[in-house]
This record gives sequence, structure tokens and C-alpha cells, in this order.
Amino acid sequence: MALLTDLGILSVLRWIHFLAGVTWIGLLYYFNFVQGPFFAETDATTRSNATQKLVPRALWWFRWGAMLTFLSGLAILAMRKASWNDAWGITILTGAAFGILMFLNVWFVIWPNQKVVIASAVTAAGGGQANPKAAAAARRAFLASRTNTVMSFPMLFFMGAASHFTLNPARNAGLWGVVLLVILALLELNALVGTTGPSKKPIETVRGVIVTGFVTALVVYLVAQAVLGPATT
Repeated sequence: MALLTDLGILSVLRWIHFLAGVTWIGLLYYFNFVQGPFFAETDATTRSNATQKLVPRALWWFRWGAMLTFLSGLAILAMRKASWNDAWGITILTGAAFGILMFLNVWFVIWPNQKVVIASAVTAAGGGQANPKAAAAARRAFLASRTNTVMSFPMLFFMGAASHFTLNPARNAGLWGVVLLVILALLELNALVGTTGPSKKPIETVRGVIVTGFVTALVVYLVAQAVLGPATT
């Protein structure tokens, strides 16, 4: 049976990866482009009801979509024996680095903070005292979600480029690994440290986060070209 061959298994893993990735990133964009602006404009009662009933359901699909995307992606990389020393490998692993950090943000920043927000809304709706930490938790989840939205742009670019527009691994591959880690660290620090400031302003609005995503993808690509040399085709 063809599906039981290595190629068949790899094809199934890719299919699962695509389905899970569409679910995860689709909900990421929903939260940032649709739900966030709606919450900012709607009344407190509607926002509270949505936080108690809609948000938990969306977050379930969101975090488990991220998990399945992550696990299926690791399986694909293992089956393909992805290497930093070949063109496909260095390109797909560059995209995967963004994806892995996004996955970690979902499970260790966004979800824990959203649990605080949801629990506070439920308590307040039942006549209890809202958690005073809920506002800070919502802000941290917001910044992590905005940062994930920004990182999704270079992540998707390099994953798509792995089959059509690869990076050049023949020169300075090790240096590119270091530079990439620095870029990821700077993006993550902006999500985890502080709540306001000039580095937060570009991602406050939907338009701003989209523009920042495109600019980030372009900058990462140009830096990769400067370090590694011209892309191969």
C-alpha cells in the first residue's frame, strides 16, 4: 500500500501539518484581526460573555492546532533529515525556528495568561471579585499574540521558500544560526519585557502588526542574504 511507504507517510504528515497549521495560524489571525478590534468596540457585558464562552473554545483549537503543527513538523524534519548544511534544510529550519518560538509562546505565555483572564471573567460574572492581575495577564497575552503574528510572516515565507527559493548554506551557515537566534531573542524580549514603549507601538494596531510582519520578513531575508550570499534556485 502506497501510504505505508516512506513517501506515503511523509505525504500524510505534510497533510496533517497543513491542516493543523491552517487551524493554528487562522485562529491567530482571527484573534488579532477580528476578535481584538471587536472586543475594543463592544460593551462590557458582551465582552464578558464572549470571554467566558467563545474564547475558551477558540483557544482550545488554537493551542492544540499549534501542538499538532509542531509535532507533525518535527516528524517531517526528522524524516527528511533536515540539515543546516543543505539548501532545503537551512531554509526550512529558519522558518521552523520562528514556528517553534511561536509554539512556545502559545503554550507558555498566551494560554497561561488567558486562563487568568477567563477565570476572572467567570468569577466576576458570578458576583465575585475580578482578579486584579487579569488586566496585566491580558496585556502580556496580547503582546505575545501580536509578536506571534509578526513572526508568522517570516515563518511562512521561509517555509514556502524551502522548495522554491532556498538560502545558500555554502557560506557562513554557522554565523547565520547565531544571527537568527539574536533576531528571535529580540522579538521575544519585546513580547515578554515591559508593556509599553516605542518597540510596542508598531504592533498595537491591526495595520501596524501587518506592516511590521512584512517588514520583519523582509529584514530577516535581507540579513540572511547579507550573511549567506545570494539565494539559490
